Amino acid sequence: MSDSATKPGRYIPALRFERLTALYDPLVALTTRERAFKARVLERAAIESDESVLDLACGTGTLALAAYALAPGATVSGIDGDAAILERARAKALRAGAPIEFDKGLSTALPYAADSFDVVVSTLFFHHLDDDAKRRSAEEARRVLRPGGRLIVGDWGRPQDPAMRLAILPVQLLDGFETTSGNVAGRIPAVLKKAGFAEVSVTDRMRTPLGTIEIVRAG
Repeated sequence: MSDSATKPGRYIPALRFERLTALYDPLVALTTRERAFKARVLERAAIESDESVLDLACGTGTLALAAYALAPGATVSGIDGDAAILERARAKALRAGAPIEFDKGLSTALPYAADSFDVVVSTLFFHHLDDDAKRRSAEEARRVLRPGGRLIVGDWGRPQDPAMRLAILPVQLLDGFETTSGNVAGRIPAVLKKAGFAEVSVTDRMRTPLGTIEIVRAG
C-alpha cells in the first residue's frame, strides 16, 4: 500500500502520513474485512508450492506471510517503497519463521528481471497512484511475470449501491480524489488490459465498512 509512486522516485507512506504507520495493521484489519478479502485474493491466485510469488507494495507483509502459509514450498518476495514499513514486514516474517525476502523499490521500476515470477499479488495499492503510475505499475507487473503467469489485484472498486458510494468517501478524502476516482469508476480492469494483459476479469466484489473491494484477475 505504501509504494505509492505518483512521480518517479516518490512514494506515499502507509495511510499517507508517516506518523500513522504504527496504526496501519489494526486500521486495515478493522475497516477492510482484511482477512476475508485477502483470503479471496489468495484463493484466486491459486499459488502452487513450486511457484515464485511477488507481493507488490507489500506494506507490513500480511499478504506475503499468508501466501507463504498457504504454499510453504513457494518462493515469496515482497516489495515496497517505504523502508520503515519494510522493517515491520521483516520483523513479522522473522517471528513467523517465514523465509520471505522483502525488497525496497517502486512499482513503476521494479528491480527484477523479466519473467521472474509466476504470480504477482497486490492489495489496497493501485488507488494511491495517478493514472500514469497505475499504467506503468501494471506494465511492470506484466514484465516480471513469466508466460502464463497471473496478476491478482484487490483494491477499492466501483460501489454496488449508494451506501457503498458514501462509504468510500473517507478513503477519497484521505488518499485524494484524483488517484481514487479511477478505482471508484471501476477502471482498474481497463488499466490492466491497456498494460497488455490479454484476459482480465473482476472475480469478486466485496462490501466493507469503507466501500467495495474488487478482486481483479489478469493473465
